[in-house]
Amino acid sequence: MIFSRTYRYTSAASEEDLKGRLLGKHMKIHDMDFEVSEKGKMLKIIPHAEQETGIRTLPITHVEFKGKGGGKTQVVVTAKMRKIDSGGPLLIMVFVSIMVAAALLMLVIDGVDRTYVYAFGAIGLLIFSIFWTRMQTGYFDYVRKIRDYVKKQAA
Repeated sequence: MIFSRTYRYTSAASEEDLKGRLLGKHMKIHDMDFEVSEKGKMLKIIPHAEQETGIRTLPITHVEFKGKGGGKTQVVVTAKMRKIDSGGPLLIMVFVSIMVAAALLMLVIDGVDRTYVYAFGAIGLLIFSIFWTRMQTGYFDYVRKIRDYVKKQAA
């Protein structure tokens, strides 16, 4: 999916030490509480958004630890959008894609007024730029801060 992000880095701490540092901890990002829990062999960082009234797009983050030998551990942080949140952004991406495709199609068709081509293209790109800016200050900001928190704890 286009909204998933994966980060990998190596830590000098062992798998058990890293799990001990993270498991059961809470973090606050933009007044939103995130909790670290264990699921199988990985850790899961989930938002507590039950009491949230505003519309937010929030990530669910999985943290996996892979022993690399020599006391080093590879940390893999994977963030993906919650299923309940993914409908709106995907709908916007489909709409923008249709607008840009229509503009390109009208560009190829002979006899179409260029004003419509430019209008469709401009509207599509404007909507996409506003959408992507909002995603960078919202969803992707949560992802970056969770990643930095895990990286700081693993250092």
